Amino acid sequence: MSAVVQQGGKRRFSPALAAHIFTVCVLLAWGLASSVMPSYVLPSPVAVGARVLELLTTQPYLRHGLFSVVHVVVALTAAFVIGLMLSALAHYVRVTRLLIHARLNGFLNSFSALGWTFLAIIWFGVNDFTVIFAMAAVILPLVIINLREGFLQLDKEVIEMARSFGRRPLRQFRMITLPLLAPYSVATLRITYGVAWIISLTAELFGGSSGFGYVLNRARMEFKIDIIFAIIFIIIFIVYATDRFAWMPLQERMRKHYAGT
Repeated sequence: MSAVVQQGGKRRFSPALAAHIFTVCVLLAWGLASSVMPSYVLPSPVAVGARVLELLTTQPYLRHGLFSVVHVVVALTAAFVIGLMLSALAHYVRVTRLLIHARLNGFLNSFSALGWTFLAIIWFGVNDFTVIFAMAAVILPLVIINLREGFLQLDKEVIEMARSFGRRPLRQFRMITLPLLAPYSVATLRITYGVAWIISLTAELFGGSSGFGYVLNRARMEFKIDIIFAIIFIIIFIVYATDRFAWMPLQERMRKHYAGT
């Protein structure tokens, strides 16, 4: 892509170039600020880059990073499965709609991640299950809200046709309803994936004995601010790269597929 685009006889910078210039300016400002401030307050970009390399190449840090990935994947899977079951129950059993969408989801949606983390610590202690439980509890209402819209937008003619050709509800749900929900499922996972990584730091910081949040807490106590910056940058990169190269292409493929059907 050209750095300069021509529009209406005038040359203008492309959005990509503007974004790159902004990034360079931020890095320069960061470098200048770090040169006049103590390293325990604002480490330099070079120091943070060295820490990033250390976190990605040292076995103990890699182990904690792997634990964070496992926490996110397991919590996301649990929240999605439970949210799908609750959304399906509210869709097919009308008497439960007010209970699930208004009462239960309203309660879950108003409860903070920190609150769930502290409750999980009291109930289960400081371990991996506490982290996963707190993360899944925060993600669950987002899953229910998004999948509810998916159920509301189901093609009624296709569902009615499926009912007329078969009398096995579970098979109809697996063969017809789930594929129709695929675009909403991908959109839900894309949204909640980033949220899960944000929550993971809080949950691991207070309730975990492993993961990037645990490392961040140790760095905070030892005033290793460069490690805190490095962990933040690694998580930003993981979320951006996964969204850019996995979720976006998948969602675009879903959009094209279902737009043509």
